[in-house]
Amino acid sequence: MAQTELSPAIADKLKSLPTTPGNYIYRDAAGKVIYVGKAVNLRSRVRSYFQAGADHDPKTRILVQHIADLEWIQRETELEALIHEATLIKQYKPRYNVRLKDDKRYPYIKVTWNHDYPTVQLTRRIEQDGARYYGPYTAAWAVYRTLDTLRKVFPYLTCSRIITGKDPRACLYYDIGLCLGPCIGAVNKAQYRAMIDRLCRFLEGKSEDIILDLKRQMEEAADNLEFEKAVKFRDNMVALQKIVERQRIGVSELVDQDVVALARDNGSAIVQVYFIRGGQLVGREYFVLEGAEGELDPEVISSFITQFYDDVPYVPPVILTQEQVVEASIIEAWLKSRRGDKVAIQVPENGQNGDLVRMAAEQAGETLQVLKAQWQADLGRQTLALAELQEALGLTDPPNRIECYDISNTQGTNSVGAMVVFAQGVPRKSDYRKFRIQTVDGPNDFASLQEVLRRRFKHLKEPPAEPKRDPRRKDEIDPFNLAPDLVIIDGGKGQLGAALEVWQAMGLDHIPVVSLAKRQEEIFIPNRDESVILPRDSQGLFLVQRIRDEAHRFGLNYHRTLRSKTGLASQLEDIKGIGPRRRKALLQRFGSLDGVRAASLDELSAVPGMNADIARQVKEALGG
Repeated sequence: MAQTELSPAIADKLKSLPTTPGNYIYRDAAGKVIYVGKAVNLRSRVRSYFQAGADHDPKTRILVQHIADLEWIQRETELEALIHEATLIKQYKPRYNVRLKDDKRYPYIKVTWNHDYPTVQLTRRIEQDGARYYGPYTAAWAVYRTLDTLRKVFPYLTCSRIITGKDPRACLYYDIGLCLGPCIGAVNKAQYRAMIDRLCRFLEGKSEDIILDLKRQMEEAADNLEFEKAVKFRDNMVALQKIVERQRIGVSELVDQDVVALARDNGSAIVQVYFIRGGQLVGREYFVLEGAEGELDPEVISSFITQFYDDVPYVPPVILTQEQVVEASIIEAWLKSRRGDKVAIQVPENGQNGDLVRMAAEQAGETLQVLKAQWQADLGRQTLALAELQEALGLTDPPNRIECYDISNTQGTNSVGAMVVFAQGVPRKSDYRKFRIQTVDGPNDFASLQEVLRRRFKHLKEPPAEPKRDPRRKDEIDPFNLAPDLVIIDGGKGQLGAALEVWQAMGLDHIPVVSLAKRQEEIFIPNRDESVILPRDSQGLFLVQRIRDEAHRFGLNYHRTLRSKTGLASQLEDIKGIGPRRRKALLQRFGSLDGVRAASLDELSAVPGMNADIARQVKEALGG
């Protein structure tokens, strides 16, 4: 783009750019963020995009053509700009940035080391809470398999008892050897935490010491003719050795390092990561990237590293990659700030580390080919499903955006409505919405459905001159301003009739609406006497069933949440000393009856307005 083609607004902003480090943000004509970047010198970097005759790559030329506005944020250093670039990419998901596609959270093993008597559990959320986290792992089933074995060797607590060591009796887990019994004083806090520390050291890759210690205890027990103990130590040693063998990949040194390898095919790209701790492979995972088209491999790997290691609980001292990353020294400085010690990004060509990188790269390539085949098959099924629905329902176009509505209640209490959205046959969870019924008393699903539909579609009756932004995602159009191609109501003719009353009153005849009855999987269509029953092997049927089931699941989860809160309030009312203010504070802090029951005395006492005496009354009343 030549300098003379710039809009006056952009030209003025280019003149006022500072020469300091910082981040810059580009928006398109609709105000959506399409690119964010970092710069040592904002003026020099941003102006380079708009210089006449600049030798840009095709991707940058397309980007510049879509820039309608820009803004910048000054930072103290280039390192600070790097850190904030990753944050902005995650916040806005700009189209032209390399970004992690998967929004899923990977499973970790969490050891609540911050508690007096730590527990061990699977989690997908990492918090700065003093706990220890290990992973990520390939899948939840792999974590459960590992924990099942570890608990036999390290019998950690799984209950929510307040451990005093004075309970009259232990639970069944103590009797079968899956708990050390701190509740009855069978071990003290120091002994229990020593056992958990050994478990942590095993998860950190220090398995050889743990196994040698078990071998020593086995031999001592045998020498003392304590053969039952010796057998138990032997079984534990064998169990841990099996875990180690599953994880071993031929690393001779007891090192901590991650192996990062990239695979690309046309516009698709994935990164394979091996997590090696103490010379053992404790996890492996692939990550799909978007926006990698037109970017060089070193730039893609750099973007991945800055986004991925912004969230992980542990940064190893060494990261192995195929190629030297862009701005390696700055990224290493940032990784050092995350780790608290030096981190080296290395590009091994030969030896054991070179073999590891090549192995990860080969697996990345194989995984990418499998994924592409799956994507192609899924796209084909989705396209076929939408085409079948178009024909079966007599629609003029394929229903690319489908909204489904469901009502959930228990005997008329805590009635809620759920709205789920599928775009191109795929769930668009960011557009899901839930409604708490406000105007209907008692179990009246028809009236509740009408309330939900009126509240949703009033946004289309008088569309604003300028599309409203989603308040939770400032760069996205509010989904309430988007008209669906098809609305599905969970229910039969009665639910469809209720919806049609809203359609007529609000002038929504241009939006197709149907209902899906679960008993015979019948689809009821306005002004048709006969229902539509799709073939049992129809992709269209599979799609509407999936959409209906997703709406039911989403609504039921919300209903259960409200019901648990109501149960909490009603049971708390009967506890002496709990009035409206304390009841509200407990509800806000713990969210559910189970949350309050599981809370410790210290946690209950820490709630505003509570004290130790009232906390004990709550524990006694709820049986926690």
